[in-house]
Amino acid sequence: MAIRVPSLAKQMLDASRGVLEESWPEIKDYAKAEFKKTAESIAMIVRLHAAGKLTQKKARLHLEIQKNASRTVLLTIEGMGIIAVERAINAALGAVRDTVNTAIGFRLI
Repeated sequence: MAIRVPSLAKQMLDASRGVLEESWPEIKDYAKAEFKKTAESIAMIVRLHAAGKLTQKKARLHLEIQKNASRTVLLTIEGMGIIAVERAINAALGAVRDTVNTAIGFRLI
């Protein structure tokens, strides 16, 4: 199953918006860029795993690296705390969990 990056990114953005409603005007552009990158990374992870180039362990590591990068970017926004950022990332990934896990064939998220 192929991952559609634009659709995945939109689902992630919509889910994070619900968590970050108060800060949304300030964070919107950053969140949009970060969740696009995350969706692209997930699509790459799925492709590489399907091609036998990435183990489950390495796939999870790659996802953690992307989550850390997104966390770092979102934490640089004034007023964004670690709890809000974690909730936003968790909401975003939760929104695409079933799609991604089905596509890759194991529990990545």
